[in-house]
Order: sequence, then C-alpha cells, then structure tokens
Amino acid sequence: MYAVVNTLYCTPDGGCLMASPEQIRTTLERKAKEVALRPSAGQGTATTRVTLKPGLECDIEEGAWKLTAGMSEKLGGTNAGPNPGILGRGALGSCLAIGYGMWAARLGVPIDALEVEVQADYDTRGELGIADDVPPGYVQVRYRVTVTSSAPEADVQRMLDIADKYSPYRDVYARAHDVRRETTILTTCSS
Repeated sequence: MYAVVNTLYCTPDGGCLMASPEQIRTTLERKAKEVALRPSAGQGTATTRVTLKPGLECDIEEGAWKLTAGMSEKLGGTNAGPNPGILGRGALGSCLAIGYGMWAARLGVPIDALEVEVQADYDTRGELGIADDVPPGYVQVRYRVTVTSSAPEADVQRMLDIADKYSPYRDVYARAHDVRRETTILTTCSS
C-alpha cells in the first residue's frame, strides 16, 4: 500500500519511491523525444542468463538482478522459488500495471489504486508430453484490471486502451514471435 505525500510515493514504513506522476511524465516525454529523434537510442538486445541447478531450480541473472525459479514437488522439483508460469504471469501483470501507471502519468489521469490479476488456463498433459493434441502452454490468458480513480470513466478507459496497445508483454503474449534456439554442446571427458 502506498500513500501520495507531497508528490512522492511513500510506504507506510516511511520509505519513499522515486517519482510522482509529473516526474514520470517528464521522464517519459523526454525519452520519447530522444527515441523519435534517434531511433537507435531505443533499440537493443536484452540478455538474461539462466542456469539449471539440481532439483529443477534455476538461477536467473541479468545485470544486478538475481532471481530463483523452481518447480514444485508435484512436478519433481524442490520448490526453490516461483515456477516459470508464476514469473511469466507476473511479468505480464507487472508490465501491464507499470504501463498503466506510465500512461496515466503521461495523459494526466490520476490513479488512486490499480491492480492487475492474470489468469491462465492450462492442461499439464501437454507439458508432460502425454497428449500431442494438447498445447504445452496456456490455452487462454485473461487479465482483470481494477482501477480506483477520480477521473471520468471514459478517461480511465482511454488510458487503459492506449497502455494495452503499447504494452511490451501484452504483445509478447498476444503475437507470435520468431523464437530461435542456438545450441552449444560441451563434452565431458569420462575417466
């Protein structure tokens, strides 16, 4: 829970977060102008390294960020961390929520509270390879957005629609992508 205090977002324990809606809007407008003038400033390749450990646990690293993913005991893991499905749904939900916050700031739509709930229907038979007619991924993904705002409903809906249109992870989920595997196989010497 966050409270707005003098344009800073502060937690109940007294810690304050970076930006007010005005600061967010200014930063995003500056970045949009920079990328419009020099498109290469907005292009790049993000690289995340994932290392498998015993017990179906993975270390995930990118820059200073280190996370752990794992599989539940019912699928042979040790519950070392959230499974990839949780992280994927969390990536979608957090990307949507952050995008709504960004576009609300850019469009001047006040948000008192916002929550995104991501639901995904699955059938484990596909993942376990026991039914070739069942996809290993989700059958359907839905998200429910709950917004509390003093703005007119039409303004909130317009902001949500614009944010959805430009959401990177909504795009990842909604559009087929070119996914390629490169393989390096290292051979160990047996004694």
